[in-house]
Amino acid sequence: MKVPREWRVYALGALLCVALTICSRKFGDRGGPYFEASLLAAGIAYLLALREFFAASVLPRRAVALGLLLAAVWRIEFLRLPVGSDDDIHRYVWDGRLQRLGYNPYTVIPADPAMARLHTSETRGLNNPALASPYPAGALLFFRAVTAIDESTFALKTAFVLCDLAIVLLLLDVLRYRRQSLHLVLIYAWNPLLAIEVAGSGHIDIVGALLVLMSSAALMRRWRATAAVALGLAVAVKFLPIVLLPLYWKRVRVRHAALAAGVVGLPYVPFVTHGGIPIGSLSAYVQGFRFNGPVVAMLHRIAPPQLLTGVAVLAGVATAAWLSRKAQSDLPAQSFAWPIAATLLCAPVVFPWYLLWLLPFLTSPATLLIAIWTVAIYPTYVQWHLRALGHGWGPLPVWIMLLEYGTVAAAAVVIWVRRRRQPGRVIRRLHESGTPS
Repeated sequence: MKVPREWRVYALGALLCVALTICSRKFGDRGGPYFEASLLAAGIAYLLALREFFAASVLPRRAVALGLLLAAVWRIEFLRLPVGSDDDIHRYVWDGRLQRLGYNPYTVIPADPAMARLHTSETRGLNNPALASPYPAGALLFFRAVTAIDESTFALKTAFVLCDLAIVLLLLDVLRYRRQSLHLVLIYAWNPLLAIEVAGSGHIDIVGALLVLMSSAALMRRWRATAAVALGLAVAVKFLPIVLLPLYWKRVRVRHAALAAGVVGLPYVPFVTHGGIPIGSLSAYVQGFRFNGPVVAMLHRIAPPQLLTGVAVLAGVATAAWLSRKAQSDLPAQSFAWPIAATLLCAPVVFPWYLLWLLPFLTSPATLLIAIWTVAIYPTYVQWHLRALGHGWGPLPVWIMLLEYGTVAAAAVVIWVRRRRQPGRVIRRLHESGTPS
């Protein structure tokens, strides 16, 4: 007797909940064997759930409601946990605190002995203390706003989880507008990276992902000014979504583009000193930071860091331009996912939380390969375990990168072969999911 799809979804949701609850118990040993095993189990359950979601034309509303309730349960499990001692969120608290005390995060060095009196128990052990803040001004103002309410890592994590909730609500609205089944929101809500990197560690990237989704939703409704402002705010949080600009070509007017540019530049005004451009340690990040970047790993000996960074940006811009030309009028969700994915693939640093930018746009079978990448990246957490054992922050072991990108490459081959053999079936599924073929 075949088990109904709805009950298979319930079973996979329960498995996800159990696996992520176990994972939360091992959060203090990120990358350790028990953490990796439970997270891998969650990832497999997630990928099996994707298969059910894409195969179903519709699931009952009760399945969506229960699925979102389960997602809330494992988020709460991670939200209540303390963050890691060297997680970026300690820097967020520091940057917010500095601004409220009247200092400029782009010029103050956390390790400066003269600044020792400004530290609290939550900022004293922040990572890279010899560098000023690398974050764009929009992110700094967000840190200031949250720490003005409560100066703690928990307050920031709560703010990030609220952004995560806002994405769920906005996705439901987008799916209704596109006349797609509401169960596709679970593709986002069930992704395990949200539990680890939003509710667990707390990363500003989820704010940028929300803003890009807001921009795409506004563009879908022809709210051009809103779309431009939201994209500008996203770039002000992190520069990554700047590669999406070709998607807005001829879809917004010049005055809207000028408005977006103003939104990007205005947050920097409070940080300008002596006419200089406030960039903090951004150049040091480009020059010296390397992690899990396959293209840079192959080319870093023959090309300077600035050129490799330019290649990453060019890859994203070219992908966005191609997708923009391919689309007729409305841009499908994958048009926002693939340019960012192409940029990250060529970037010098690919931390797991960078993939948060992609998660709101994986509601189509056309982004299945990206969804697989969000699971294949789990082995990189081993680096945190190795560091805890005293090995330092060295280069990522080659076998981990081979496992991660080899999995994605193998999946790409399988997907390509299956689509070559069953083109009619693929087109039917794309239509069922509301995606233009």
